Amino acid sequence: MKIGHLRWYIAALLFLASVINYVDRQTLSIVAPQLTEELHISPIQYSNILQAFLVAYTVMYLGSGFLVDRWGTRISMAIFMAWWSVSNMLHALAGTAVQLGAFRFLLGVGEPGSFIASIKATSEWYPPKERAFVNGLSNAGASCGAIVAAPLVVWLMLRFGWRSSFVITGAMGFVWLVFWLLLYRLPQEHKLITAEERELIRPFSERTAADDVSPVRKADLLRYPQTWGLLLARFISDPVWWFYLFWLPKYLVEQRGFSILQMGMLAWLPYLCADLGAIAGGLMSGWLIKRQWPVLKARTAAMLPCAMVMPLSVLIGFTPSATVALGVICVVTFAHMAWKTNLTTTTNDIYPTRVVGSVSGIIALGSGLGGTLFTNLTGQMVQHFSYKWLFVAMGFMHPAAYLLFRFMVRERIAAAPEVKAAGI
Repeated sequence: MKIGHLRWYIAALLFLASVINYVDRQTLSIVAPQLTEELHISPIQYSNILQAFLVAYTVMYLGSGFLVDRWGTRISMAIFMAWWSVSNMLHALAGTAVQLGAFRFLLGVGEPGSFIASIKATSEWYPPKERAFVNGLSNAGASCGAIVAAPLVVWLMLRFGWRSSFVITGAMGFVWLVFWLLLYRLPQEHKLITAEERELIRPFSERTAADDVSPVRKADLLRYPQTWGLLLARFISDPVWWFYLFWLPKYLVEQRGFSILQMGMLAWLPYLCADLGAIAGGLMSGWLIKRQWPVLKARTAAMLPCAMVMPLSVLIGFTPSATVALGVICVVTFAHMAWKTNLTTTTNDIYPTRVVGSVSGIIALGSGLGGTLFTNLTGQMVQHFSYKWLFVAMGFMHPAAYLLFRFMVRERIAAAPEVKAAGI
């Protein structure tokens, strides 16, 4: 039996993988107000626990890229999902900050590979006009995971305790794993794909074959300014998302006076807006590409208004109104995720498919390094000063990243002649 529009079933699985990834990742930040009090964990100790995750996440982003290219999308995604699901469940055993940091480190080892594999799957299954939308779905899945996590984990924590919340959320990955192993194959090998869909994808499968003889080697990736431009853009801009992911629940409770229940009811709003931003960002550049805009120019044009919105972040630290602060946070997370969707999709656009996993890992190294350094700064600022100047700094990170992107990312990496002839 053939399945019509099979690539969109695969897109749904990639979306759900991101949802589960972020539910597992976000569980700690949701239970943090109660957990840190029960285990007597200070803000600096909490930031150190987050850094344990980010150090592993950063290093494994680089390693995961090479593993995805070596093992292939199907097997690598399955291994990563199983690893981080078990790691999340182990958090329930933590009794000290050190133990929690160790389990957090293990979670960081497994989680980054999901996004690398998702980016590679996008190159394998989708034409350029659909890629930003599919990457937007993946990013939206991350935001959706954060949306689901707040009410779900609060409910689990109040009903069963914070330890059980780690076990239950971790177990979701194994359900997903069954469907992934049954469904995912390369389009040219898949027995369930229709002839019409195979024909739609075939020109881009042929491009993948052409990429395999491209002169671009993995060892040469760091020679290209495009690689450094994308890495630095993520180094500067991604810490904003890490802050809202790891610190927003604590900020709402400790600085804006929300109860745990109120936080659970309202903390999902910024993540919903990020969800909408991820989809809108992908649709915006896709719309321009359909109107014959050059691909890279379309991505850049979609990123500019996102960068221009981010200075509104300054208002968050200075407004006395919790409602206004939450509203501005929603605008900022919308703009950030629209930005990130186009930034990450650029990797698919300018690199040969066979090195997409490796280069995505190298570029994501910038995200992890930026997040690690900024998380340490956040812990120091929160314990000794306040959140105010963090919001000021975050207002100008994206404009700086945009200038770097425009200066360093200007064209597609040299490809084989037959790839250039395709015009994409």
